[in-house]
Amino acid sequence: MKNVVIVISDTLRRDHLGCYGNEWIRTPNIDRLARESFVFDNAYAASFPTVPNRCDVMTGQFTFIDFEWSPLPADKPVVSETLGGAGYTTYFCVDTPHIARGQQNFFRGFSGYDWIRGQENDNWKTAPADPVLPCAESKIRYSGVETVRQYIRNTSWWQGEEDTFPARTMTTAARWLEENHMQPFFMYVDTFDPHEPFDPPKWYADLYADPEYDGQVCYYPHYGPASVYTEAELRHMRALYAGEVSLVDTWVGHLLRRMEELGALDETMVIMTTDHGFYLGEHGLTGKALIQEDGTAICQLYEEIAHIPLMIRMPGQREQKRISAYAQPPDLMPTIVEFTGAANPGTMNGMSLLPVMNGERATNRDIAVTTASLAHDPNGGRPVTITKGDWCLVHFGSPDAPPVSHVTNIVDDTAREAVVAGEKIPAAELYNLRDDPGQERDVVAQYPEIAQELHADHIRMLEELGMEERYLQHRREL
Repeated sequence: MKNVVIVISDTLRRDHLGCYGNEWIRTPNIDRLARESFVFDNAYAASFPTVPNRCDVMTGQFTFIDFEWSPLPADKPVVSETLGGAGYTTYFCVDTPHIARGQQNFFRGFSGYDWIRGQENDNWKTAPADPVLPCAESKIRYSGVETVRQYIRNTSWWQGEEDTFPARTMTTAARWLEENHMQPFFMYVDTFDPHEPFDPPKWYADLYADPEYDGQVCYYPHYGPASVYTEAELRHMRALYAGEVSLVDTWVGHLLRRMEELGALDETMVIMTTDHGFYLGEHGLTGKALIQEDGTAICQLYEEIAHIPLMIRMPGQREQKRISAYAQPPDLMPTIVEFTGAANPGTMNGMSLLPVMNGERATNRDIAVTTASLAHDPNGGRPVTITKGDWCLVHFGSPDAPPVSHVTNIVDDTAREAVVAGEKIPAAELYNLRDDPGQERDVVAQYPEIAQELHADHIRMLEELGMEERYLQHRREL
């Protein structure tokens, strides 16, 4: 059998895993998986953030050219239907609320699914009616006070670690495997942690927190300048996030052990990745996107956000191999389709990673592009990051584009107005990642020709993907 398991852990920062060089956060289970996997050192997010990313994964397409934070389009062939047509039993286990509730259509094509309720602003529990907030309202993300109150209601019944979301999600997935591992299966597990709220069990936070800290618990951070927090609050926030990472690691380990015990691990391709990262004070920011100041939505997608972990363990694999080729979420469906031998739907523009894994070719593409949906801001005011070799260009489109106000549901299904063009668009920035991995020294003035080269590569990619000129016109000039 050629089974497939994909695990997406939302907001999992690459630099918080031991297999990517972290030396202070405990991630033994993910690190063990990495020791037996192809580890991609240049994996980058594509469509940003949560919901567009899942559309990339499900369709094998760079959906940022035509897809906003919205339900999965009914006319896009998806990996679950493709594998179902090849005789696979397909299963989706999810606690990420944004792709589960309402008519989001991300369950389409699955033989069965489980939705673990209660994450973030999921309207699940109704008591306590007026929960106490963990910090001042000014230190909570915009539109987030009611989200935090709802989250407290949803989790007030917890008594131990087994009640946390990663625990419930991974144990539910493991139970499904116990009953279904004897037939060809495709299992997709999507856990929202370590996404905020950062509230790991105390013993996980205690691994990293200052035992003398007695300040506010800022576990649902403001999306904006980090200056709203004291240095002590930021350090505690980082400790809470690190605790979340270790919590996820523990329960991913539970799922992997059960696969091993069932004899399924060596008949299964296992993929683990995320959608994006999170700022914990880097670049003077907390959060990840749609940072609102004076009604403006602006946030550059630096390495902490765009550069993501990706590991793929092949059946029976016992050794690690590092891969330097660029990989992005739209490449996952083509990889799965090639591995399983399922019929290619002919709609994918991602590329299978198997040829670079088995050494048939060195790379699939010359650049990686990370961006929010481009089509829904015809004025060009969405953040774009283009990475090529040692260089990274961060920009938003033409600064002379007319301001356009629009309503968006990014990043939490809450409709809000955003203005993302004109004089409020930040200037383009260029970084040399070899010399300046922290992206602290903008060198666009010194190397304008390199910035123009990366920008031209980006436009060429959008043209090849078939982006309409009405959306491209305000992006053609850097």
